[in-house]
Amino acid sequence: MAFGFDPEARRNYAYASLGAVTDAAKAAIGTFYGRAPRYSYFAGCSKGGQEGLAVAHRYPDAFDGIVAAAPGMSLPRAALAQAWDVQTFGRLVPPGPDGVRPFGQLAGTFSTSELGIVRQAILKACDAKDGLADGLVAHYGQCGNEDVLPVLRGFACTGQRNGQCLSNLQIDALVRSMSGPRKSDGSPLYVRFPWDGGVGEPGWAVWKLGLAKEGVPALSIVVGGSALSAIFQTPPKLVAADPQGMMQWQMAYDFDRDADAIYRAQAPFPASGWDMMSARSPDIDGFRAAGGKLIVPHGAADPVFSLDDTLQWYREVDARYAGKGADTVRVFPVPGMNHCEGGPSTDRYDAFAAMVDWVEQGRAPEQLNAVAAAASPWPGRTRPICRYPAYARYKGQGDVEKKESFECVRG
Repeated sequence: MAFGFDPEARRNYAYASLGAVTDAAKAAIGTFYGRAPRYSYFAGCSKGGQEGLAVAHRYPDAFDGIVAAAPGMSLPRAALAQAWDVQTFGRLVPPGPDGVRPFGQLAGTFSTSELGIVRQAILKACDAKDGLADGLVAHYGQCGNEDVLPVLRGFACTGQRNGQCLSNLQIDALVRSMSGPRKSDGSPLYVRFPWDGGVGEPGWAVWKLGLAKEGVPALSIVVGGSALSAIFQTPPKLVAADPQGMMQWQMAYDFDRDADAIYRAQAPFPASGWDMMSARSPDIDGFRAAGGKLIVPHGAADPVFSLDDTLQWYREVDARYAGKGADTVRVFPVPGMNHCEGGPSTDRYDAFAAMVDWVEQGRAPEQLNAVAAAASPWPGRTRPICRYPAYARYKGQGDVEKKESFECVRG
């Protein structure tokens, strides 16, 4: 992340390179084919999703259609959430004689069986709210702390940890993480994360805790910490690049004192990390005026960028355009899916084909037809991924493994 110490490299990473690369690509296409492309599309996930939204805001006539999946629209704030997670779960790691909590022990704060209990509790609390207990929390908006916490407490250990229960410290840490980072006065620094059946899965744990068996450190340390220290805050801070040094820096992070650095600009950095990286403004006037279309798929169990942030942004867009936001933007929450893919979900869908159909044929998508991958608990299962604010509800009859037995409803 050394480029974070260079103001121009920061700007290029945030958005400026997108315009230059797009212009170069279109010029190369025009030279090779002898004419400009009839339609232009952009598709990306994660930072690529952030780039898709940045293009819509800053280069509104560059693309006819954009698929911005799991978009990091609030990257600096999400990095605060990652530091929050490191502190939250890191406090479950016993310090050594030197007072240091070893980063490699973070993955052991929840065993595989204990993470399974977490998922079991969430499903017990919320799975059937969509009309069918099928391992998917399709009605994600109706699953909150008030639903899940009593069930989690029902799994509390009465003695020592044994893999068949959760300690109260584990439960408290989990709820603190899912509630999102806050200052000591309670003011939020990011949004909450939805309770979903994909919480606790490997694609969730690799970010929050790391993977003990594979020896993978938490990506919230090695990715989130390095990005926050070097790119998103001003001035950037040189932190030891090894996971232990980065974890120690995050463990000492003061959210009351340090978090505002993502909004700070000072020489030689003329713009704050937030002003450069944020792509969540509801003002997409230029893109809308150009006739652009935007599809935003996002996993409900994304441990990096919260689906709640994306849904809140869409509501702001819809309000700006007097309830006509869906003429330009359509958001598709994917139950069970972790970051970009994976998790107990139907995460195989063709958002790009839906985008082409919308742009070139005028058929705006109401749902994406999705299939569960071979590694899922239900290989070959199909579901409709419904356009927000609708969700997939069982019709009450038919094969529960087939999308035809479900309909997209609101409520």
